[in-house]
Amino acid sequence: MAIMDSFSREFCNHGKRLLAQPGALWEMEGFMIRFIFSMESLIFSLTLLAGGQKEVHMTLQLTSKNFHHQGEIPKLYTCDGKDLSPSLSWSGVPAGTKSFALIVDDPDAPDPKAPKMTWVHWVLYNLPATVNSLEEGISPKNLPSGSLEGTNDWKRTGYGGPCPPIGRHRYFFKLYALDTVLADLRQPTKAALEKAMSGHILEKVELVGTYQRN
Repeated sequence: MAIMDSFSREFCNHGKRLLAQPGALWEMEGFMIRFIFSMESLIFSLTLLAGGQKEVHMTLQLTSKNFHHQGEIPKLYTCDGKDLSPSLSWSGVPAGTKSFALIVDDPDAPDPKAPKMTWVHWVLYNLPATVNSLEEGISPKNLPSGSLEGTNDWKRTGYGGPCPPIGRHRYFFKLYALDTVLADLRQPTKAALEKAMSGHILEKVELVGTYQRN
């Protein structure tokens, strides 16, 4: 800060001297250009002294090749189709991530106009930190090594696709980056997994799709 103050005082003092001379405007323009280049050089040098440029933090992002955020989930991934899980991929993983957890739920059950509960469709945890995607229609045996499943609201493990009884529902695919690998929770419910994750969530991201039956 002292160096910056010194530059500022020099700029003001030298500027006053120039304005008092013939051809002041041309001289002032040249001085301004030299001053700007000097400041850029100073800032670059201070950045190097401070340890170089700061690392840019990428926000955790979750996408699917099968539907866009806030878009319609194709019938293939619902109870009206083959009930396959959609493909998912993520990027911008925060430093210190040791594992991921995934929860898919519907807060609009049973009727979006009068929701009474959140229906859980899929619970996964201990996805390895080295993994950045899940393929379409992934089966339990093909989950990344070390991954564990929780229990959905059909009282079973695995993915259960959208099957709304009435109206257009929203389906939240929620990915959590955790700073730990959780213990085996014995096919936990969503609530049990959320309790185990408490205090370990580095970052969370949501991908939302919608579906309405004909």
